[in-house]
Amino acid sequence: MLVLAIDTSTPAVTAGLATLAGADVSVLAERVTVNPRAHGELITPHVLDAVHEAGVTLRQVDAIVCGVGPGPFTGLRAGMATAAALAQGLGINAYPVCSLDGIAAATDTDEPFLVVTDARRREVYWAAYDATGTRADGPHVGSPEPLGLPVAAGDGARLYAEKLGVDVLEPYYPTVGGLVTAARGAFTADPAPLTPLYLRRPDAVEPAVRKRVTA
Repeated sequence: MLVLAIDTSTPAVTAGLATLAGADVSVLAERVTVNPRAHGELITPHVLDAVHEAGVTLRQVDAIVCGVGPGPFTGLRAGMATAAALAQGLGINAYPVCSLDGIAAATDTDEPFLVVTDARRREVYWAAYDATGTRADGPHVGSPEPLGLPVAAGDGARLYAEKLGVDVLEPYYPTVGGLVTAARGAFTADPAPLTPLYLRRPDAVEPAVRKRVTA
């Protein structure tokens, strides 16, 4: 099974191809650029570059995996819109995966751990995982403070290591191998909708009732 993986939930713009054979994931090509202002600009070129490097065509892709956050609105939507458009154009399924799970699946540790990413506004997105990499709590958003585990992966862990009280693990961002590994159990069923995990209430609010203007 040939899988295209896309994620724009963090400052990293990530796209790549991997094969899935049973439980084995093999990454064929991966493109990553850390630039929080270039998700929309870079995601499609990264997809095309990865396809070229892997020596395949988009028509050979069997499924798409897309990180759905948690993440900021603008960056997250760039990747999700790209995944949805490609899935529709190619007539294949796009499978959502929690981006924190994509980091967890590539984390090498034999003890329970956290995945923490930067949520901006001096906050973090986080989830807790058991020693097998299965999510046990979260995802949540909140202030960086001790969360009950001594080790953590993700760029938020690196940024707030002292406040979180953790030793930092790699990876800092979702990887192609991690995203496909985290999603592999979903391929036997119809995909869930590509629904973004924002976790925050929107800043925009509906306008109040307009005051009546009288002469």
